Amino acid sequence: MSRFLTLPILLPILLGLGLLVLQPKGRKTRGRYVMVSSLVTSALSLSCIVLTYLRGDSYLACILVSFNEVFSISLRIDGAAMVYGGIVSVLWPMVTAYALDYMSHEGNENRFFAFWLMACGVVMGVAYSEDFLSLYFFYEALTLTTLPLVMHAMDEKARYAGRKYLVYSISGAAFAFIGIVFLLNYGVGHLNFTYGGILDPGLAAGNEQALEVAFVAAFFGFGVKAAVFPLCGWLPDASVAPTPVSALLHAVAVVKAGAFAVLRLIYYGFGAEFLRGTWAQHVVMTAAIVTIIYGSARALRTPHLKRRLAFSTVSNLSYILFSLTLMTPAGMLGGMTHMIYHAFIKITMFCCAGAIILKSGREYVYELEGFGRAMPVVFATFTISSFALIGVPPLGGFAGKWMISEAAVASENPLAYVGIGALILSTLLTTLYMMTIVVRAYFPVGEFDRAALSQVHDPGRAMWLPLVLLTVSGAALALISDPIIAFLQAMLERGL
Repeated sequence: MSRFLTLPILLPILLGLGLLVLQPKGRKTRGRYVMVSSLVTSALSLSCIVLTYLRGDSYLACILVSFNEVFSISLRIDGAAMVYGGIVSVLWPMVTAYALDYMSHEGNENRFFAFWLMACGVVMGVAYSEDFLSLYFFYEALTLTTLPLVMHAMDEKARYAGRKYLVYSISGAAFAFIGIVFLLNYGVGHLNFTYGGILDPGLAAGNEQALEVAFVAAFFGFGVKAAVFPLCGWLPDASVAPTPVSALLHAVAVVKAGAFAVLRLIYYGFGAEFLRGTWAQHVVMTAAIVTIIYGSARALRTPHLKRRLAFSTVSNLSYILFSLTLMTPAGMLGGMTHMIYHAFIKITMFCCAGAIILKSGREYVYELEGFGRAMPVVFATFTISSFALIGVPPLGGFAGKWMISEAAVASENPLAYVGIGALILSTLLTTLYMMTIVVRAYFPVGEFDRAALSQVHDPGRAMWLPLVLLTVSGAALALISDPIIAFLQAMLERGL
């Protein structure tokens, strides 16, 4: 039964390779192939999660490749994996349906969807890794499978964005590897994720400074994909990728993988108890706080729609990092809560941006005067998502921010209080840079070409239906935030 866990990882990778080999010419054939592959993968992944949950305290685990008694590529579903794996399983098919219509205008669809499917399997591998070696393997593979997606257009901008993404990612992985080496040398003899950490107290004694340096290096290494300042420069440039790619980069695949790796590093590697109160905690928390303000401020000053949303992601990912760096159970709970809600919010917003660009050719905020009436479905979903991102109750963004703020107050860390101030300031800036778009769309005040606007309309059902489903799903999850938070809390209490 444990071998069942390999299917949501290996199957999409093999199906992606199969698409490269088969090279179907018919769009309908390719569409069915990709959509069925995504649905089957998600169904297998969710089945593994449900099976693990029903088994109680026992894990669903297996070894994919064994090198020796210590090193292997192995899989296991624990509580944290349930959260991230569940996000990927629910959102990937929705965006796939959107991408099938969107990419019909981009060309080279066989290549695109081949790497799209392979990336899905690799992200599942990140979610379901049992130890740091396995996580590192899939983390590096994620760079290689998403790079062709970022560079899909293969023009000068796409190649530049791809080179920058590759340099940042590989450099970050090198620093992350330092932390893994220290965990192996000063740990209990294995790299398996263990809630509370795997450092051996006897070996760690007297080497605290070196371990703290290694942790900071690993934090910023994994933090590259989570877009922590000053290592976030690749993310806005990567917005040149086709919009479905941007949606996954910002909501599910890359940036969330970085945040998830940081969660593993703190709570399952070095251990929150070991790090709490040290200079290392102050450094990483300060970096998260600075990133929150930096991302919001840059978003406000950026007129390009997708780049504005990209800088917004920079800020919001550091909400999660800030919560995780509180190094308390409540901080972990707050970070996981915001991870869930932000995924639904941001993936919807990028899909809306893609629909706007595709149907109108407009890419800048000041070009969107009057679009609210021209594209009613797109801007209705975009507006709801904007309020959710700001944190207007009872939408999902509010639950995440509230949990993070509660955790910060409970931590009694003076620096955490500064973080609360950063959250408040960021919320104000978020209101400004999101409402600027919404107000322009519904209440145009400047001069604009009414004849050109009359030619703008909502996309076809294949694109607007995923937007509606994403918005409704995010709103429904917000309405049941208490059961979701209780579920996450129960997993923590079980030591998962």
